[in-house]
Amino acid sequence: MEKMMDLLAQELSAAFEKAGYDSSYGRVTVSNRPDLCEYQCNGAMAGAKAYHKAPIVIAQDVVEKLSDSQVFSMAEAVKPGFINLKIKETFLSGYLQKMHTAQLLGAEKTQNPKTIIIDYGGPNVAKPLHVGHLRSAIIGESIKRMGRFLGHEMIGDVHLGDWGLQMGLIITELKHRQPELVYFDESYEGEYPKEAPFTIGELEEIYPAASAKSKGDESFREEALEATHLLQQGRPGYMALWNHIMRVSVTDLKKNYEKLNVTFDLWKKESDAQPYIPAMVEEMREKGYAYMDQGALVVDVKEETDTKEVPPCMILKSDGASLYTTTDLATIVEREKLFHPDEILYVVDKRQEMHFVQVFRCAKKTGLLPQETKLSFLGFGTMNGKDGKPFKTREGGVMRLEHLIEDINEEMFHKIVENRSVKDKDARQTAQIVGLSAIKYGDLSNQATKDYIFDIDRFTSFEGNTGPYILYTIVRIKSILNRYEQENKDTENGEILEAANESEKVLMLALTGFPAVVEGAFEEKAPHKVCSYIYELANAFNRFYHETKILSEEDERQKASWIQVLLLTRKVLETSIDLLGFSAPERM
Repeated sequence: MEKMMDLLAQELSAAFEKAGYDSSYGRVTVSNRPDLCEYQCNGAMAGAKAYHKAPIVIAQDVVEKLSDSQVFSMAEAVKPGFINLKIKETFLSGYLQKMHTAQLLGAEKTQNPKTIIIDYGGPNVAKPLHVGHLRSAIIGESIKRMGRFLGHEMIGDVHLGDWGLQMGLIITELKHRQPELVYFDESYEGEYPKEAPFTIGELEEIYPAASAKSKGDESFREEALEATHLLQQGRPGYMALWNHIMRVSVTDLKKNYEKLNVTFDLWKKESDAQPYIPAMVEEMREKGYAYMDQGALVVDVKEETDTKEVPPCMILKSDGASLYTTTDLATIVEREKLFHPDEILYVVDKRQEMHFVQVFRCAKKTGLLPQETKLSFLGFGTMNGKDGKPFKTREGGVMRLEHLIEDINEEMFHKIVENRSVKDKDARQTAQIVGLSAIKYGDLSNQATKDYIFDIDRFTSFEGNTGPYILYTIVRIKSILNRYEQENKDTENGEILEAANESEKVLMLALTGFPAVVEGAFEEKAPHKVCSYIYELANAFNRFYHETKILSEEDERQKASWIQVLLLTRKVLETSIDLLGFSAPERM
């Protein structure tokens, strides 16, 4: 189904051509003066120089050709050369009728589906998720959902950090605490226990304790480095411990991501890339890309057009150890081998931009994947507290993600109980649904690349540009539809009639924007555009609701038409919030 703006542009382009002008001037935009018109065309201004005519003359010529238009009810030329437009009500209602039954509410399935891998996790195992992991998960999940909606094969990868020094620190600390465990007996040849010698709570205490100890005790740090090396060499006891750490950690990570309604198709780890490193490094050497510099193996990635210094990409340290750069490059090799993606998108803190500039250039320069494969970096800003500094606990520490979720849910529970709109037994579950909307919408309504203030009071409000406000609007629509059905009315019957009043037309016009918004938001990797759209749509609906007595309307045909508009509005809002990664309750 063609987008509304395209249909309007076709009508204007045809009018320009009939009037003797180039059809390319028929571009249409939403009016910035809604008090005067709904759409406008500035093509006459652009064409004045080419045709040596006053813009108003060109505009008048074009408007004359629109006199019998089936699309516009008004087309007028306004000095110095604007064309002001209003859409015909019959055309608008017909478009919404088609949109109502269209598979994707008028959005188009892509003609060229791509395989896109999104790297949007990045947590380290043995450590709890904290607020720093929030943005990657929320933004990445939304982009994945939009891509799938439009027909692309989207593959989400959590990309766990599981192979670095933190593993050696945990193993060494555990060895100091429980040296009698069989994992530390080099002569042991039996089967290792199936149960881990620690819980997730103990594991989350062991790592920070070991990390702190390593900073003040050099011998402990050396021991941890050796344990890391032995693990990476495959010592059986350490591998068994590593497997325990992975099972316990991943189970806990999945539980916490589930609370965010975030899922991954792949639970790949840094260690999965290790087998690809030796051959990758050897090939870089053989082809002359990699060379030794102060003992380290590096690849030059600077370009003549660089306006700032781009350091060489370090492949191996002077002691032969690999780095994040090495692992990320080897992961690209693995992804190319397993999936042949058209694009790999990294949703990562924007402060890592230089790292990914080096990785991307190195991957392309050394031929790790085809030149046409796109490598994309979506760097997100910082989530800050009201003081403008990175969000912390009251004690000044990094807040665990599950504690943030609990705080939001508790705030929503109190507000829902105060409203007395939901029975006590349902209030907790409703609070979780609405709380998730507060967190996700609060984040996604901001442009991803910008820092933003995480304000619990504002984000949990039922008024203003918030997730709960959007959900409240959906619940209001559901309530009207339920009451209509209780009158033994069939919501399936009815056609969308011409707008009965101005507020209905504003709502109908807002509905037509959905296809373009979704396609544009995915193309630009910009979920905030979906948020802006549904906030505008919710406002349009609520204005219509307050100005129109829907259920008390005596004209049954008119009432049935309004019900169809409500059904479409609900469908658009619910589809949109699903793309953002949350849902609406039945009541709130």
